[in-house]
Amino acid sequence: MEFVKTDDGKRGSVQAMDGTIEAGAMNYTWAGSDKIIIDHTHVDEAYGGQGVGKQILENIIDWVRKDNIKVMPLCPFAKAQFDKNADFRDVLM
Repeated sequence: MEFVKTDDGKRGSVQAMDGTIEAGAMNYTWAGSDKIIIDHTHVDEAYGGQGVGKQILENIIDWVRKDNIKVMPLCPFAKAQFDKNADFRDVLM
């Protein structure tokens, strides 16, 4: 799985790509210069139950840790992942 981040300075997305197929994506909105709000997660039906959403979130967490960015998970999937994984909580707003 390859992760591709796109960002226009206001909104962004991290896509999980399986070759040329988008297996899933997580969208976020910037809230200032050092905070993002994760507002949507989508995983293609064919990739359901394979941990794609969690892999995307882990990719985002690696990025925000490196760049000292805080996260607010409004998306129900992302919020549930933060609730389940104490290791992720250091990046929470």
